[in-house]
Amino acid sequence: MSGGVKAGWISALAVSGLMLGVANAQAADLGGDCCSDLEERVAELEATTARKGNRKVSLTISGWVNESVTFWDDGKESNVYIGTNSLEQSRFKFAGKAKIDKDLEAGYTMEIGIASNGSDKWTQDASNNESSSFKLRKSNWYIKSKTYGKVTVGLEGTSTYHLLDDADGANTRNYSDAQAASVAMGKFKTVKSATNSYGLYWTDIMRGWDGSTPGQSSRKNIVRYDSPEFGGFVASASWGEDDMWDTSLTYKGELHEFKLIGKIGYGESTDPTATKCGGPAGDFKCTWWGAAGTVMHAPTGLYVYGGYGEQTIDSLGAGAEDSSTTWLVQAGIERKFHSLGTTTLFGEFRHDDAGAGFNSSNVQVSNGADLDFWAAGVVQNIEAASMDLYLIYRHAEGDYTDTSNKLVNIDDFDMLMSGARIQF
Repeated sequence: MSGGVKAGWISALAVSGLMLGVANAQAADLGGDCCSDLEERVAELEATTARKGNRKVSLTISGWVNESVTFWDDGKESNVYIGTNSLEQSRFKFAGKAKIDKDLEAGYTMEIGIASNGSDKWTQDASNNESSSFKLRKSNWYIKSKTYGKVTVGLEGTSTYHLLDDADGANTRNYSDAQAASVAMGKFKTVKSATNSYGLYWTDIMRGWDGSTPGQSSRKNIVRYDSPEFGGFVASASWGEDDMWDTSLTYKGELHEFKLIGKIGYGESTDPTATKCGGPAGDFKCTWWGAAGTVMHAPTGLYVYGGYGEQTIDSLGAGAEDSSTTWLVQAGIERKFHSLGTTTLFGEFRHDDAGAGFNSSNVQVSNGADLDFWAAGVVQNIEAASMDLYLIYRHAEGDYTDTSNKLVNIDDFDMLMSGARIQF
């Protein structure tokens, strides 16, 4: 090694030693103050930064955006509207859980719906473009045992919530389930054939607590119990503030080459306003029950989905039909024809024998209705983007009986909806 290089190495080592000594001296002078300052700064950042839960309870944020373009024709006029598809509106959800021991966990759910020009508010007069809303859909806590089941307290779906809808085992569940036909009618008015004038709202002459569909209920402030899964079966029961209770049984399983889903449930309420059953004040009782299921042949993707729902209101006036029923059947094929994702092709029919109709003020406006709904469409999943594209045609027709027992024929209503739902 030459003398110049050797001298350079000695100089570098000397400088390094000097710097290390200064650093050690400063650390010695600061003592415990450096750690306390650091802890204060970390606490300050934690207080102003969104975190994934705390050290014990997790936080998961999820949801989706569902927007559509819809052409409609009521026989008198037509238009094209753009907005949130209210069948499964855009939303975000906060959820979390914490392990208590090997058997128990506790958790929570808070879900908020977002509608920008929601389709369930569309009318012939306007699409309500300036309207947007936030709605608290769920807010509850739960304790779950692998051995004994789950207890939920707060704003949550009752045991018969989406009873008919959730029996849809195809990817039409969020786009064309049991209540899709009635939700699509939104606040559109019927057109009376005889006079070519507007009559009652479609949803005023249709019945059903949830989405104008008899046989299922909605989200309420409840106490709910769900049993552990046993042989594919899960039992559920819920109660809400002494005025409402319901129960249901769900089955999910496979038999040979077939995937099976089945649901059945029953409920009662004595509160006409809270349940949206419609009915007179005073001595009131509303009961409902429903059953639905899907059978899908796994190798081919061929499937059939169908269901029946009924709702009965006591103490209605003379001439008013107190019972409302609906039945539907959907058939199609769901397969992965290409690399993008699964394609679902389907056709469906729904028939309603609706009882006495009530408006939003709980005033009776009809004595009954006879309604048919047709639909056909395609849903294309795009796996890489957690996205579904859909194109669905809908047709509605029928008649209703007004409160003077006069039959009112309705012009046919046609709708073509295209849109997408992307999840996060």
